[in-house]
Amino acid sequence: MIFPSSSDAHENNVQASAAAPVVAFRDVSIGFGAKAVLEEINFTLAPGETRILLGPAGVGKSVLLKLVDGLLRPDEGTIDLFGEEITRLPEQALFALRSRTGMVFQEGALFDSLTIRDNVAFQLIQEKVDDEEIDARVREALRFVDLEKTFSLFPSSLSGGMRRRVAIARAFIHQPELILYDSPTGGLDPVTSTQIIELIVKARDARHTPSILVTHRLQDAFTLSTHRYDDEQQRMVPLPEGETDPDTTYMMLHEGRLIFSGSLRELLHSDDAFVREFLK
Repeated sequence: MIFPSSSDAHENNVQASAAAPVVAFRDVSIGFGAKAVLEEINFTLAPGETRILLGPAGVGKSVLLKLVDGLLRPDEGTIDLFGEEITRLPEQALFALRSRTGMVFQEGALFDSLTIRDNVAFQLIQEKVDDEEIDARVREALRFVDLEKTFSLFPSSLSGGMRRRVAIARAFIHQPELILYDSPTGGLDPVTSTQIIELIVKARDARHTPSILVTHRLQDAFTLSTHRYDDEQQRMVPLPEGETDPDTTYMMLHEGRLIFSGSLRELLHSDDAFVREFLK
């Protein structure tokens, strides 16, 4: 079962709350050529926490996600993933850690030559999982994103929003212990963006899987904090006025540095001039 009940997930989250951070950056810096991209980045991601990484385009948000997954290595500093320091691990050792992480890339990053079934099951196919099991798990994942009817279709027949939903299904097919979302609503219209955010809220509240979500869209970021998924109504609903999700927090990058880390309330009351300008 890809998505256990909310009560089971919450119990697992409580048990994990005393554990080490899922991700920890310590004085991490990276540059390309003479250009510094990220400088002395420090943050942690706790079990069950959703971190929303804000900042304008080109500030290094996607680079930070690639560092989390070991796709890039920092020039300085250390990164812990699932309690293991990864900055000096050989590539083969990183494969096992990456298999515990789900990634939703910009634009969905589906393979046009493969059916939706094979796109969602790509990693399972590489692991030579039995076809019958693959079919069952793919159908369950597609059912979660309300796209089971696309099982045999190709990506070219789907809208942009549908392709993003397929990417979310693919990210969850392995019951990951961490989800990384790289601008999952980029380039989408407001209505479709809200549908994608609703799926992310649904996944967050069903499993309490820790995640980092990159975005420059404030509406998406605030919706994640101020809404929850209601199983009975089968839709996202607002939290009572004044309440926010306690496990959803924010970070902001500016000129290669992490200039903010905290709750929505702290973000809205920040004295930092760039934060205040960005929020306008």
